[in-house]
Amino acid sequence: MELDAAIEGRRSIRGYKPDPVPRALLEEIIALANRAPSSMNTQPWHFHVLTGEPLERVRQGNSERMLAGVPVQREIPDHGAYVGVHRERQVEIAKQLFAAMGIARDDKVMRQDWVMRGFRQFDAPVSIVVTFDKMIEDQGTIAHFDLGAVTYGLVLAAWNRGLGAVINGQGIMQSPVVREVAGIPEDEVILTCVALGWPDEEFAANGVRSRRRSVEETARFIGF
Repeated sequence: MELDAAIEGRRSIRGYKPDPVPRALLEEIIALANRAPSSMNTQPWHFHVLTGEPLERVRQGNSERMLAGVPVQREIPDHGAYVGVHRERQVEIAKQLFAAMGIARDDKVMRQDWVMRGFRQFDAPVSIVVTFDKMIEDQGTIAHFDLGAVTYGLVLAAWNRGLGAVINGQGIMQSPVVREVAGIPEDEVILTCVALGWPDEEFAANGVRSRRRSVEETARFIGF
C-alpha cells in the first residue's frame, strides 16, 4: 500500500474479530514504528504487548474499578473536560458513532455499554501499552510528542498490513492494574495504549470516518 493511501484510509477501529495476531507480525510492525523521529534521537518509548489471559485480567480490573467509582488513576496529567471547538469536535464524532451503532440519545443502557467497551479496550485481541522512560519525565511534553510520533507510526504500519487499531486512553485509566498485570518497570511512565486486531467488517462503527479540517483551516503560509 502506498503511504498516501494508508494515511488517507486509516480510521479508528472499535470492533474486532477474535482471531489472534501472530507475534512475528507484531514484531514487524513495532520494528517499523521504531523508525519514528524523536528529540535528539532519545527514543524514549517502550511497548508492552498483551494478549490472552493477561489482557483479560487488565480488562476486568480496569472495568471493575471504573464501575465501582474508583477515581481515574493515569500517570500523566489529564486534559480535563474539553470546551469550545474541541468539545464540538468530540460531540460530532460521538454522534457519528452512536448513529452508526443505532444508539439513541436517551438510551442510557447502550451508551453505558459503549463506554464500557472502551474500558475493555474494545475487546481487541491485542493491547499495546505505550510507556516512556521516567528519567526524562521532567522534560514534560517532549516525551509525549515523541511517543505520539511512534504511536502513529505503529497504527499506520498495522493498517498497512490489514490490521486495525485505536489509540485508547480509556484502556489505561486504572494504570495500577495495567502496571501490575503487565509487570511494567517502575522506571517507566504509562502514557496510553493501542487496541489492535483484525477489523470486524460487520461492526458498524468501523465504517465511521471523522471529518477533518481543511488546509485552509489548519495552516498559515507566511512569505509565499
